[in-house]
Amino acid sequence: MKERLSREAIAMRIARELFDGAVVNLGIGIPTLVSSFVPEGMTVIYHSENGMLGFGPVVPAEDMKELADIDLVNASGQYVQPKPGMCFFHHADSFGIIRGGHVDISVLGVIEVTDHGDLANWMFPGRGVGNIGGGMDLAFNAKKVIGATEHTTKDGKPKIVKQCCVPLTSPGCVDLIVTDISVIEVTPYGLLLKEYAPGWSVEDIQALTEPELAVAKDLKEIELV
Repeated sequence: MKERLSREAIAMRIARELFDGAVVNLGIGIPTLVSSFVPEGMTVIYHSENGMLGFGPVVPAEDMKELADIDLVNASGQYVQPKPGMCFFHHADSFGIIRGGHVDISVLGVIEVTDHGDLANWMFPGRGVGNIGGGMDLAFNAKKVIGATEHTTKDGKPKIVKQCCVPLTSPGCVDLIVTDISVIEVTPYGLLLKEYAPGWSVEDIQALTEPELAVAKDLKEIELV
């Protein structure tokens, strides 16, 4: 069996998509790991739906006793680090920032995503319940949406599909998909395979992807640093 990237490695690759001064919202799951891999010296302005802007990365597990503050928790319920200049505001104002188009990059988890960039990420198949939270607003209004996910489900079914089988979060919103075996751009003409995990071929990735993949002329192995 070919080796896949870890969740941390997926987050590390996504961190390379951020830029200095970007307003970034990180969703639940793999996205929350991204803040731990931002390049040194880069300023990222993190936003949270529960009314925070400009705070620091998630508190590492080993520093929990020293740095955890019950009053500094992001929308995923994780402790975050304080940072000079951070600010707090009403929940409604936080969504006003999202709906006003002021979030540069939103990194969201994926249950299913299509070749048109349709995203489903709030209700798991068969459970009948879910919590959409701020996902719909972020998916629809962020300037760039990155989907972070394993390429397949635990039983090996594709998560990149022709049509979502679970309720959508937002249609046509995803710009880039980063998985444990690939980096794929969503274009007006379909999916463009841009990077592959070490040891994986185009044919291997296509076999686990429902829609047809176009291959970038500058296709390369995923770089994490």
